[in-house]
Amino acid sequence: MQTIRRQISASCLMGARRWLNIHEADSYEVLNANGVKTPRAKVAYTATEAKTVAAELGTSKYVVKAQVLAGGRGKGHFENGFQGGVHIVDSLNEVADVASKMIGHKLITKQTGEEGRPCNKIMVAEPVDITHEYYLALLLDRKAGNIAMIGSREGGMNIEETAAKNPDAIKKVAINIAAGMSEADAQSMSDALGFQGSLAVQAKDQFLKLYETMINCDATQIEINPMVTTSDHRLLCADAKLNFDDNAEFRQTELFKRRDTTQENPLDVEAQQYDLNYIGLSGNIGCLVNGAGLAMATMDMLHHEGGQAANFLDVGGSANTKTITAAFGIITTDPKVKAIFVNIFGGIMSCKTIAEGMVGALANVEVKIPIVVRLMGTHMEEGAAVLASYKGSTPVIPCIDFDEAARKAVELASK
Repeated sequence: MQTIRRQISASCLMGARRWLNIHEADSYEVLNANGVKTPRAKVAYTATEAKTVAAELGTSKYVVKAQVLAGGRGKGHFENGFQGGVHIVDSLNEVADVASKMIGHKLITKQTGEEGRPCNKIMVAEPVDITHEYYLALLLDRKAGNIAMIGSREGGMNIEETAAKNPDAIKKVAINIAAGMSEADAQSMSDALGFQGSLAVQAKDQFLKLYETMINCDATQIEINPMVTTSDHRLLCADAKLNFDDNAEFRQTELFKRRDTTQENPLDVEAQQYDLNYIGLSGNIGCLVNGAGLAMATMDMLHHEGGQAANFLDVGGSANTKTITAAFGIITTDPKVKAIFVNIFGGIMSCKTIAEGMVGALANVEVKIPIVVRLMGTHMEEGAAVLASYKGSTPVIPCIDFDEAARKAVELASK
């Protein structure tokens, strides 16, 4: 049963919307607005525009980066065969050529899966003569109840390998949220990363400003990889990943306008529009449940009976015909789903309301697979009567016993 729980946890971590995630170019703008230094960069949506904005940078070389919300872009490839989501080129014509091979195509990396993610825009940045790459991140440490500043002298694309092979190369500074980052905190990290002279002064200043950015923007994570020193003795955030607390949307309205739903699972986006908590999984039994606890128990029971859930879907306590119609539509969009298990415990939610919503939904959504329905609690008898009156073509199988209902769903999904 723990397999299901781990799968849910992994899916939550992978979801783009759980914490708002913005593109690198947007991250640059947010950082710059808070005094954090990055390479100069501009965004383009077409190859022609890419050539124009590159000319405005006035440099002899250009860094062209695909704007896709996934790690490993440099080692990724596009579905058209073009290799790499990050290129350094020498001319404006090359900028346009690379941009044309990125924009409008899907980039596939180790984080996207084989389906990849669409590249709708690129960022053209000035190249910097890097003398050393570092890693720096500010993260919420829930266990310790503080913010952790994590740094390493070994930055770049292989920070994960560094952490695994040489844990001592990772420095951690705990920051008291109530007091904020102190000069001593910033100095401690600067010393750990080996900064001296003017670079040490810049490092302390940038660390403090990154912390202020995190607080001012309600960020849950700021990851700079790499933070670089240059031949002209500058310290820059050369690549940035920022995530933000969804609960802060009401006071970060401008920031949340930067959300790019094209980078998210379309089913997740649709579910959010109806206030449904949805996570796609790998099984073949669609689940429609009220309450996260019951949803987890439902998936555990399906697993116990030899089946696997195709999704986690919690309709909450205010479901109606509209939301249930949307839920069925989302569940049946998944071609793996061979049966649906509706498991409702009526507390605040009335079983009659759920049943009426189901009947109304089945009148609007063509569902050809069987639905096992378990209604328990408030107005369960009235709900059962509503289902009994249903005369549609979708097989609806009522069950009272939890074990029996799960067993039936597994049986139907295996046919």
